[in-house]
Amino acid sequence: MAEPSYVKGASTPAIVERTLGEALSVAVTKWPNAEALVSCHQNIRWTWAELATRADAVATGLLKLGLVPGDRVGIWAPNCAEWTLTQLATARIGLVLVNINPAYRTWELEYVLNLVGVKALVCAEQFKSSDYLEMVESLAPELRASAPGDLTSSRLPALRSAIKLTARERSGWLPFESLTKETDGNLLVKAALNLRPEDPINVQFTSGTTGKPKGATLSHRNILNNATLVGGTMGLRAGDRLCIPVPLYHCFGMVMGNLACIAHGATMVYPAASFDALSVLKAVEQEKCTALYGVPTMFIAELEHGEFSKFDLGSLRTGIMAGSPCPVEVMRKVIDKMHMSDVGIAYGMTETSPVSFQTSLDAPLSRRVSTVGQIQPHLEAKVVDAKGDILPRGEPGELCARGYSVMIGYWGDRERTREAIDDDNWMHTGDLATIDAEGYCNIVGRIKDMVIRGGENIYPKEVEDFLFGHPKIEMAQVVGVPDAKYGEELCAWVKLRAGQTATAEEITAYCKGQIAHYKVPRYVRFVDAFPMTVTGKVQKFEIRAAMIKELGIAEVETA
Repeated sequence: MAEPSYVKGASTPAIVERTLGEALSVAVTKWPNAEALVSCHQNIRWTWAELATRADAVATGLLKLGLVPGDRVGIWAPNCAEWTLTQLATARIGLVLVNINPAYRTWELEYVLNLVGVKALVCAEQFKSSDYLEMVESLAPELRASAPGDLTSSRLPALRSAIKLTARERSGWLPFESLTKETDGNLLVKAALNLRPEDPINVQFTSGTTGKPKGATLSHRNILNNATLVGGTMGLRAGDRLCIPVPLYHCFGMVMGNLACIAHGATMVYPAASFDALSVLKAVEQEKCTALYGVPTMFIAELEHGEFSKFDLGSLRTGIMAGSPCPVEVMRKVIDKMHMSDVGIAYGMTETSPVSFQTSLDAPLSRRVSTVGQIQPHLEAKVVDAKGDILPRGEPGELCARGYSVMIGYWGDRERTREAIDDDNWMHTGDLATIDAEGYCNIVGRIKDMVIRGGENIYPKEVEDFLFGHPKIEMAQVVGVPDAKYGEELCAWVKLRAGQTATAEEITAYCKGQIAHYKVPRYVRFVDAFPMTVTGKVQKFEIRAAMIKELGIAEVETA
């Protein structure tokens, strides 16, 4: 019998049994005067000692609002130093930080605040087209007439305090700086006295594209260990400077970014409030960053930027590309043109804190550009068929993960928790993957994204990678659309490189004879941009819906 698609990670280094607050204290002891955080767009530079002092002041301010360990505090803001202060302040005293997507609108905000019972909300005044204060006030009109910290709202019954990041006065709102006036060491010690590494400390909402958002509840142990191990695998070390253009509200930013820096003594560098390719290039050069994070679309935007060649990126050494499957050619360009010789790929999901697989520094280049690496320490993974049986190595099936990183559960939703985590504590990812003879994992797509055309299984990523090899194509996204004859047909949305032109016939001709006939897209559309989440993931369901509308076709019922 062929070897089963099951892998188990190393048992070293040992699991860290600390709270996040304790981890920050360790960092301050080791590197008190080293730079901890640089926020380029805010002109802020703090050492580890300064960061901890400010976080303790915010923690004191939160306690004086009447919050107690276990209470939930929401943070609704783009990347900024205050986001990180709130992250560390809540962790110090056992308040559960609730990450709210900056792209959320009123309905989503109301849902998540009430689902987890947020008692205090920290938010920016506005971001892009969103006026956060107006949205909160539309849900809680009582706020403007209430004393700061004493809100009683019919639609947001748990919310007591609304805190805004700017100092401008506004009725009912507390300015964030009012939380930073003093530090009461006795209060902090008392609040932290009974905190344990296994306590919930963070709620992160997963995509609501197939229903209401789900609140993945994570512990100190979950995210601190994942940050430590991910940072170690990528070679992050004291004195490194990590450029973090990915959003802090997401695991990539706050765990793999902030917490990895805390664990390893690296500097957190925020180039801008949200992703901007030019800001990233400037920050890397000016701050002499040694590491850079991003999803593939971010790296593509940086590489394709008209001013790319003007910047000296020679300080870069390592980093991580994650969040969605990476075209092989993008990875090669990042290594060659951005000097990131040690860059790796990481794979995971919010529910697993997030990383389960990662490429190592000594992995052959061919492995680093074509797989998501090998299983992380202290974790297990397997690939199973629809019945739950483990498949032989090399056969695609659903990837499942188990170990310290698996979330506590979805907040207030036992049913969906049971759907995701089985009786043996395996987290079912919903991703289609293969594991080869050497234990390298390759993500071939989402189960829901797989296209079945005339009985043939097609993994869109394979076709996307092929299209990316076309010299005129900057990026391609492939989806399935309903078809009366074949069940589904392939559709490719293509973004051309600047200054290029092409026809649909040219693209299909490029495919014919190079890939199997059933993988050649039936429909090709040229676009200037793709529908994206704030984390840079392409929303394929929107592409599919747009094509169904354009083509005037109906969903095809399947057995």
